[in-house]
Amino acid sequence: MPGYHSPQVEVEVRLNTNESPTPPPAAWRAAYAAAVADIEWHRYPDRAATALRRAVAGLHGVDPAQVFVANGSNEVLQTVLLTYGGPGRLAAMWEPTYALHAHIARLTGTGVVQGERAADFSTDRDEVRRVFDEASPSVAFLCSPNNPTGMVDDEATVGEALALAAAGDALLVVDEAYGQFAPWSALGLVGDDVPLVVTRTFSKTWSMAAARLGYLIGPAPIVAELEKVVLPYHLDAAKQLAGTLALDYVDEMNDRVAGLVEERGRLVARLADLPVDHWPSGANFVLFRPQRADGGQVWQALLDRSILVRNFSTLPRLEGCLRVTVGTPDEDDAFLDALTEILT
Repeated sequence: MPGYHSPQVEVEVRLNTNESPTPPPAAWRAAYAAAVADIEWHRYPDRAATALRRAVAGLHGVDPAQVFVANGSNEVLQTVLLTYGGPGRLAAMWEPTYALHAHIARLTGTGVVQGERAADFSTDRDEVRRVFDEASPSVAFLCSPNNPTGMVDDEATVGEALALAAAGDALLVVDEAYGQFAPWSALGLVGDDVPLVVTRTFSKTWSMAAARLGYLIGPAPIVAELEKVVLPYHLDAAKQLAGTLALDYVDEMNDRVAGLVEERGRLVARLADLPVDHWPSGANFVLFRPQRADGGQVWQALLDRSILVRNFSTLPRLEGCLRVTVGTPDEDDAFLDALTEILT
């Protein structure tokens, strides 16, 4: 089976992997550099990641026992599937969506059942019911905001999927890697008697993609099961420290999110003036499709101008589509100027 890779190319403007266009606060970097000096490198890290889990719990108003932390949200997803998936069990998702949901499921020996999204890429509640009724999955994934489409599932849709999961003895995973950019979150639905977990990452809004740190909020009994499966000492001391200190800078994170949401609006407004179709986004990226040009050729023409976006043009349901990350105003202007030159 093929691996999961996104191109890493040296370009002047990189807008393909939905990273934050700005680094963490200088105060965080200084605090982290000072604190690293006190790490006891000859000792194993805190296996329970106590300080980090307390900090994440405080951010979301939950008990630390409801927090699971790992090496990026992808390891969170992997641990969920190692715990609740596996041979003889199915994971459900609705395409197009984040490719690693299906990829990690297959890596863990979990069967994959894929429903379809509606023509506008929204989640089709009839299709959600059909998949639950016909397949009886053990784990179901909703990605909101959805990657790569940017669409946000409303509370009624998530609520119906959760009811179906509860009735079918399944676990619903709401992947909120881009949740801070969206107008609402499923975190408010989490409870110890609810078969729901919500995953988040430090890579996007916290400007910490290099750290590879993610987490899950869910019922304490489910978190306890995940802890049985994950490798011992899987989260190193430096990473735990980085994440714990980052949560001292919530206001700065919120300011970055607000700025990116505003810039996303400007980017979408400019795209509306070009011969492209684009979809509403609640994330830090926008999916678009050139109307009168081949998407793959447009991607290459942008790359020739040292601008890298994500190419989805050959994938089912996404024919001709490209995805652009919201960057700095200067980066976005470079992208828009190049796209205008290519398409007009």
